[in-house]
Amino acid sequence: MSEPNTAGGSGKWRLPGLVLLFVLVCALPFMLSNYRVFQSTLVLVYAIALLGLNILTGYNGQISLGHGAFYAIGAYVAAILMDKFGVPYWATVPLAGAACLVIGFLFGLPALRLEGLYLALATFALGVSMPQLLKYKHLEHWTGGVQGIVIIKPDPPFGLPVSQDQWLYFFCLAVALVMFVLAWNLLRGRVGRALIAIRDQPVAAEAMGVNNAMYKSLAFGVSAMYTGVAGALGAIAVQFVAPDSFNIFLSITFLVGIVIGGLASIPGAIYGAIFIQFVPNIADQISKAAPWAIYGVFMIGFMYLMPVGVAGAIRIAAARIRHRMEGRRGRKK
Repeated sequence: MSEPNTAGGSGKWRLPGLVLLFVLVCALPFMLSNYRVFQSTLVLVYAIALLGLNILTGYNGQISLGHGAFYAIGAYVAAILMDKFGVPYWATVPLAGAACLVIGFLFGLPALRLEGLYLALATFALGVSMPQLLKYKHLEHWTGGVQGIVIIKPDPPFGLPVSQDQWLYFFCLAVALVMFVLAWNLLRGRVGRALIAIRDQPVAAEAMGVNNAMYKSLAFGVSAMYTGVAGALGAIAVQFVAPDSFNIFLSITFLVGIVIGGLASIPGAIYGAIFIQFVPNIADQISKAAPWAIYGVFMIGFMYLMPVGVAGAIRIAAARIRHRMEGRRGRKK
């Protein structure tokens, strides 16, 4: 009899908690400096990218070390459309996502023959080669070569009384909310169950009628779409794209983010984004001589204390608290 009461209790506080969180998130840019608002905007951008990678790796079990390439494609699609064709910044975001959806789906088709470390190596090659492709002389007219492309920061529409950084924060927040809601609906439905079944028992999933090849390619495409949308938002926020900004380290950073945040967890993308955005800055403040050594210590500490990621640790802690509360209620009865 205690389970329904507990569920009802948690459901009772869930909506007010979400409303309070939303209010705090909306109030955040008015309480911070422009630089901190910019950092918060990048957290939202990285959260979308990590969510896309988590769909592929966490929910479908396909390891990717090259998602920085899709981030770069999304960024360059947005930059080229804005710089060469005068497309409004807000219209470049869905176009970048659509381009990455097609490219990711097509890349996923030949990758179906690869699994595990072999797939990781193939995506690693994609991530390594992307900066060189962007520097290719026959593409310099579009990509700007090593000089990159400078983007003009958009002004707030309708004369809204906010700064440019604050407006970009709210714009990225709106896109992030849409992407997270889409992911939540996708992963909690039939597609999500199919992806998890392929990850855990591919032979059994195939026997149950799941089209493994189609769902794997779809996961690759959707994952690339999310990362492309993040790349477009990142380019608009940073106001600059260049090939060396999208090296293989970016892809590895994304993988670190989903592991630290929590695999197969939608909120884990937010925790991972906060980690990859702020922890390197904290490490640099602690030691100017060896910041990456400090960064490595932070990663080891997180993995030792929270081996299932931040989201998993929070979930376990919440379960223990509910169990203790139920025990106390039982003793009172």
